Amino acid sequence: MTVALMWEARAVPDRGPELLAWARRQDLARTPLRRESFRAPQDRVLVITWWEGSYDDPGRPELPDPPADLVTRPVHRWRFESAGVDTP
Repeated sequence: MTVALMWEARAVPDRGPELLAWARRQDLARTPLRRESFRAPQDRVLVITWWEGSYDDPGRPELPDPPADLVTRPVHRWRFESAGVDTP
């Protein structure tokens, strides 16, 4: 099974690039199958990592919380298991 972990944070106004750079510098204890970073309006940053294994694996590494002075609210985290790949 493939599991995707999503990590999303909202930076203090005008500090989105700094939050994105911070997130990209974070090393994980293990290497995911894939890792991708996104940015959005309102200085939001999203990081998705893909992992092989079970949905409930308690040892799966996640990105930490950024420094409190860099974000406007707590980080949001979600886990999803793959329901398959759809082709056009």
